[in-house]
Amino acid sequence: MSHPIIFDTDPGVDDAQAIAIALRHPEIDLLGLTTTYGNVDIETATHNALLLSELAGRDIPVAQGAAGPMVNPRHPAPAHIHGANGLGNIELPDVKGKKDPRNAAQFIVDTVNARPGEVTLVAVGPVGNLAAALQLDPALTEKVKRVVIMGGSIREGGNVTPVAEANMFNDPHAAQRVLNAGWPLTLVGLDVTHRCVLSQAHMQRIEAGQGELGKVLAGSYAFYREFYREFLGIDGCCPHDSCALAWLLRPELFTTAPGHLSVVTEGIAEGQTLFAPEGRGFIQDRWSQTPLAEVCLEVDGEAVVEWIADTLG
Repeated sequence: MSHPIIFDTDPGVDDAQAIAIALRHPEIDLLGLTTTYGNVDIETATHNALLLSELAGRDIPVAQGAAGPMVNPRHPAPAHIHGANGLGNIELPDVKGKKDPRNAAQFIVDTVNARPGEVTLVAVGPVGNLAAALQLDPALTEKVKRVVIMGGSIREGGNVTPVAEANMFNDPHAAQRVLNAGWPLTLVGLDVTHRCVLSQAHMQRIEAGQGELGKVLAGSYAFYREFYREFLGIDGCCPHDSCALAWLLRPELFTTAPGHLSVVTEGIAEGQTLFAPEGRGFIQDRWSQTPLAEVCLEVDGEAVVEWIADTLG
């Protein structure tokens, strides 16, 4: 079974790993990469997306998108996590290709309309491009096959604030719009991505199987691994963005639940993802008025990282 996807990304070390999967896996038909700020600024994100495709020997359309949030000021890029260049500050070769002349939102609208009912949107950064695409074509909700979002946190707590995950915090207004658009949506958040640890042994297999791209993946992994040693006390990294593709291709490795999602857009809890399970009563019904979505709550983390290493090794 082939999954035609658009991969919306802010590469980013874990984005690079996920892009490598999208470029390699035989069941993924990668229609394009759309870029956003987040882990890096927008120009760096686009550069990295072009570079990763070229290193894999693929000519994939790359459409540049959101340079900042819909409403809020932009937060600084987390150079201490991904490096100033997004790929662990390693030396990178020059890019030969050029970005698509369309902006990301227009690319999404054009691609989905050309193949209604077929295309899955996989977004692993702040979701402003998806929000902008909905502004261009509100009927997009009826035309996509599915939307998979790497972001949010239901029970795990936050990674950039006590309650907020980075992608939701970076553009909470876009997240609220996208999570409540009413399209078929699955949220793959910290509840499962923090259960997956990509080890040095896994990365050695990946490096051996990925040629020139493998050198970049391994070099950037080393920088990312140091952050996770200090942040979570683990020897490895959490391959957040690859988990979204793992859910798409291996959903049996995840435990999910249906319910209603909301995102806090201001105040001390800005960026927090709220989840009201389907059918559960609360003191008021305001938390259960948004469209139903599917949320990942548990995962076989060891199986996911083995799948990543097998795919790329």
